[in-house]
Amino acid sequence: MKRLQVLGVVAYLGFVLIRLFFGVYTHDEFGEKHLFIKHRPHWKWSFYSPIGMSDKKLENLDEERKYEQLMFNEFVREQGLSR
Repeated sequence: MKRLQVLGVVAYLGFVLIRLFFGVYTHDEFGEKHLFIKHRPHWKWSFYSPIGMSDKKLENLDEERKYEQLMFNEFVREQGLSR
């Protein structure tokens, strides 16, 4: 029984660590999904660019899409991904 509890705790911690340090982003031009390692822990798993390859500006987005774009910029673009 003790062994099963330890295994459960290890599995849970593994899930949390993967969730914090890995993510999936959708390429802003081609739409493909890629797994990547985050530069800092963050609970967000899926990243996408609401602007994509259009000529829209960050100021023209609503609050939810602005947040998504800022997260995409920080975790994907500034780290040299999605080029």
